[in-house]
Amino acid sequence: MIIAIDGPAGSGKSSVAKIIAGKLQFRHINTGAMYRAVALQAGRLSRDLGDEEAIAEVALNQSIQFVPGPKGQTVVVDGEDVTRLLRSKTVDQDAAIVASLGKVREILVAKQRDMGKSGSIVMEGRDIGTVVFPQAERKFFLDATPEERGKRRFQELQAKNQEIDVDTIVEQIRQRDEKDRNREVSPLIRAEDAIYIDTTNFKLEEVVDQILESIEQVPIKIINRK
Repeated sequence: MIIAIDGPAGSGKSSVAKIIAGKLQFRHINTGAMYRAVALQAGRLSRDLGDEEAIAEVALNQSIQFVPGPKGQTVVVDGEDVTRLLRSKTVDQDAAIVASLGKVREILVAKQRDMGKSGSIVMEGRDIGTVVFPQAERKFFLDATPEERGKRRFQELQAKNQEIDVDTIVEQIRQRDEKDRNREVSPLIRAEDAIYIDTTNFKLEEVVDQILESIEQVPIKIINRK
């Protein structure tokens, strides 16, 4: 089975996907980490992010693995654990540029589809249900207001002792949404047959329960708490 979970930054898709995969004993694939890994390596090699051919070469030659462990999943690129490095502010900004490059997306989508051949997976991203696996058995689209997503990101950074204004984060999220939804290649849109869940007023475990329940029965199309 392939479970596709899409949504904008801060919607909760990574946390939800990780828990769902653990409960079902499926592999968890965070496709956003793949774009971040390319951005990280491009920076190390001093590649111009505007040079699509050069960045595509980085994506093509890079080996990436998602390795489960007792303390959670690690992202291993060319034999190196880069999990922590992928969450830096620079990589975050560069990944948004990398993700807009058509040739890079073509390469990574092919790699993501190959990962889907190795068994049941929970794959999360922004185009899983529309581009990578339009035939996925279950599709979900998680969303939340920019303010709520900004608050979540703010709390995450606070826990890491990183100082940043919450209003700044919300504005960054709005800008990222604009780029993701209006890019020419694989824009962020909800698949027609995806279940939409507004996570703004849901707790994490409630979202997980909704998804697990819908996997077992015919799901409703809109889940929203006012």
